[in-house]
Amino acid sequence: MNINWYGQSCFQISSSQGKNNHVSIVIDPFDESTGLKPPKLQADIVLVTHDHSDHNNVKAVSGQPFIVKGPGEYDIKGVFIQGISGYHDNVQGAQRGSITIYTIETEGIRLCHLSDLGQKELTSDQLDKIGNIDILMIPVGGIYTIDAAEAVKVMAQIEPRIIMPMHYKIPKLKIKIDDIDKFLKNLGIKKPESLPKLSVRKKDISTEEAKIIILQS
Repeated sequence: MNINWYGQSCFQISSSQGKNNHVSIVIDPFDESTGLKPPKLQADIVLVTHDHSDHNNVKAVSGQPFIVKGPGEYDIKGVFIQGISGYHDNVQGAQRGSITIYTIETEGIRLCHLSDLGQKELTSDQLDKIGNIDILMIPVGGIYTIDAAEAVKVMAQIEPRIIMPMHYKIPKLKIKIDDIDKFLKNLGIKKPESLPKLSVRKKDISTEEAKIIILQS
């Protein structure tokens, strides 16, 4: 499995389930209003966590993908996906609505994408549905989502083996959110592992100590 990050909450997961079964999954493609250049991506499956322009630019993804836009269970090309209801932030008293948290199971690896989670903690029902997670994609930038300190608490609830921060300030991003430094400081990490992409197999995932991996956008 290969995982690439393109900024905000946009990831591409490339999974191989056999010699002739390769599946590309894109999560939360963004548009140019972010200040970032939308990547040219091809996908078999697109997951949209909520209907904001920095998450729902489906037309930018080629390949006639199957589009998932909400809670439910989906089995597509051997990939099992579950959408779980969650809540966005509450900025200046204005509730920005609901989100969908996704779990993805492929190659024996379980991933979870928390979207623009604004809850300070997950409910017991959400945690039951999320279950055991190998790789967690979690927002850390605050303002519109949980912030660095809240992200650490949510991580402790889920207890994943690999954590990939997302939705934080990067060059050219017009959205005013925190950069990655506050999150790393909360964890006492000075030199995180930074990769252009993550290539991983189930047997590579340690059960002993969780890892923070910063993907380069």
